Amino acid sequence: MSRPALLPRTAPFGDAERAHLDAALGAATPIQRAWLAGFLAGLDAAAGTGAPAVEQPQAAAPPRAAEPLTILFASESGNSEKLAGDIAKQARKTGFKPKVVDFADLDLAVLPKEKRVLVVAATWGEGEPPARAVRAYGELMGEGAPRLDGVEFGVLALGDTSYAEFCAIGKHLDARFEALGAKRVLDRVDCDLDFDKPAAAWIKDALKALAPAEPAGNVVAVDFARAAGAEAEEAEVSRAPVTVEVIEHVNLNSSRSDKETIHLALAFEDGAPPYEPGDSLELYPENDPALVDEILKAADLAGDAALRQALLAERDITTLSAATIERFVKATGHAEARRLLDSGEARAWIEGRHLIDLIQTYPAKLTAAHLTEITRPLPPRAYSIASSRKEVGDEAHLTIAAVRYATHGRARTGVASVHVADRIRTGAKLKVRVKPNKHFRLPADPSTDIIMVGPGTGVAPFRAFVQERRAAEAPGRNWLFFGDRHFTHDFLYQLEWQDALEDRSLHRIDVAFSRDQPEKIYVQDRLYAQRREVVEWLENGAHFYVCGDAKAMAKDVRAALVRAYAEVKALSPEAAEAAVAGLERAKRYQQDVY
Repeated sequence: MSRPALLPRTAPFGDAERAHLDAALGAATPIQRAWLAGFLAGLDAAAGTGAPAVEQPQAAAPPRAAEPLTILFASESGNSEKLAGDIAKQARKTGFKPKVVDFADLDLAVLPKEKRVLVVAATWGEGEPPARAVRAYGELMGEGAPRLDGVEFGVLALGDTSYAEFCAIGKHLDARFEALGAKRVLDRVDCDLDFDKPAAAWIKDALKALAPAEPAGNVVAVDFARAAGAEAEEAEVSRAPVTVEVIEHVNLNSSRSDKETIHLALAFEDGAPPYEPGDSLELYPENDPALVDEILKAADLAGDAALRQALLAERDITTLSAATIERFVKATGHAEARRLLDSGEARAWIEGRHLIDLIQTYPAKLTAAHLTEITRPLPPRAYSIASSRKEVGDEAHLTIAAVRYATHGRARTGVASVHVADRIRTGAKLKVRVKPNKHFRLPADPSTDIIMVGPGTGVAPFRAFVQERRAAEAPGRNWLFFGDRHFTHDFLYQLEWQDALEDRSLHRIDVAFSRDQPEKIYVQDRLYAQRREVVEWLENGAHFYVCGDAKAMAKDVRAALVRAYAEVKALSPEAAEAAVAGLERAKRYQQDVY
């Protein structure tokens, strides 16, 4: 049965035009049609032109204001923030007036006043909130959190199934909003690393669920000033992967070190993308060919060349999670593997094991389709860029530590880091893409002093910071805290730091080599030892940066700074904590941790 035409034959359009408009408008939602009406009316008003007089059956309804929508994001690597921006773009097209809010900037007292709230939340490590979200997340989960009666909400959770607490923060926020009286308008979706498709579907459903009922004939007011500037404001670095050539591949550690840290210089054929100091470069690795062959042999699929290539470059063959075992059981029906799941012992068994352990421990008849279903796409690995374009031109430098360890009697390696260390050499081609990080940036005022804490490969972005400030002849002082195991073997970029001290692009460096004396000394110890000058710099407006390990180092550095404030300023522990929290809120304490 055909749908009746929306436009009457008396409409001022030709037959073909009327058919096209009918097709477009017939597929649109009520709010999309209302938005379009307001948009066209606004265009005429903005241009100072009016539509020609046409006899109207009745007076048009007054424009209705665009519906407000608050989009909260909790992000560590930038994915949640990017999705929050995507929601805002789509929301504007469907008649909403979106407001994007970082959890770091959330004023909890304002939250009950928001009618519609969409939350995009990432989980960091083993069930922790992203660093910038810790304060607001703690307040929301605390006893003093306000009621959210009358608020409609939905949650999109991002996580990694290789961690036991998959999407924990999104799950907790979803439950907390409901407990505080908010109304859930659509179910939470939990996304793994390959989140693009499920996230896109959730965004579409969320905007549809939150769309208000449309009274007949109403039009939506459009913010033309906002719409005109939207493209420039939301311009982004291209996320399309590009091919680069390796022009330097140097081990920064001595031959007697028990570590291997590769300095990788990459050349862009068509000019380096506009990356900034603080950004990362995502590298697309390949899996270890020996491990791929071992998996194929264990699965009795050694002769499948197409599958071998897919396992090399496209599938994640190391990650093992409860979800992986569930997919394995579904594909094979393996009774013993099913009992592992049913017993609740799977999470403990997974610890320190990879896919090869599962296949060898629970042999089953597998097909190429099974291996594809069991594994997830191989994600790129992000590394802090260790260079400034002002100094290296159409290049980007990375500092990558090879990850090697053993568990359950088997040698293990990091996918990307050992791909770079063992199988990449000068002249090789790699696929990469820039990952911006606008929350880890040099001060806008070049005269501002900076303090940088970066042990091990955490020093990478600070090499970029120093290069940038040197090239720009920034008058602000630069103070670096660096640490590693041994001065003689592990002092990354030592000669460069010495040159920087001589030309005054680096004004001070304090080092901590943990294994060079009986007691272990770390960067947080050096920081606390220099507490009076550190606090003096900060009190005079310096910015403080931390890059490196999130599990221990970053927390220990922050705790050391709180202790420093307490002693130097004679503050209570609570007041010292408030002082450091104030630096964070002012964007003067920034972290890039992993």
